[in-house]
Amino acid sequence: MKDSQYTISTNGSLVLPSTGTRAWVFQFSLIVAAVLLPAAAHLTGAPVRWLLPMHWPVILAALVYGWRGGMTVGALAPASNYLLTGYPLLLKAFPMTFELAIYGLVIGWLREKQAWNSFAAVTVGLIAGRVVFLSIILMTGANEIVFSQYIITAMIPGLIAGVIQVATMPSLARVWIKNK
Repeated sequence: MKDSQYTISTNGSLVLPSTGTRAWVFQFSLIVAAVLLPAAAHLTGAPVRWLLPMHWPVILAALVYGWRGGMTVGALAPASNYLLTGYPLLLKAFPMTFELAIYGLVIGWLREKQAWNSFAAVTVGLIAGRVVFLSIILMTGANEIVFSQYIITAMIPGLIAGVIQVATMPSLARVWIKNK
């Protein structure tokens, strides 16, 4: 699963450093995007469970800035969203905070520390985040319906977005890193 298609950057990593003015501005921009994309989806009536608009910037942060940047953007995105737009609903914002932080942590760690292929890192990260999300939902009783039905209504629609994220986000990250 090691990635040989990317060149190692000058610091020996497949990701950019997560600190410094440029990195912080980009990570802040991704948090803003993680607020604006879902807000636009809600305003237009787009199906957020199918699009998962908050997840995209977190995945990009993890692929570009590693586990620190990904986990930071992932942890801050739901709270920022809730405070500014009222979405996701508080009952879902708590488990989403952990889900998105796990996305950032796992994808970024596999990419930065283990030199995994981006596509594999995103796949494993998405699965890990969803498992954490469902575990918290189950432990807190935040599902409004029977858990098995909740899995179908909450998770199945996001599979399409997940496949598209795995297919597209590594290429977008590669372009960003290459043009740093």
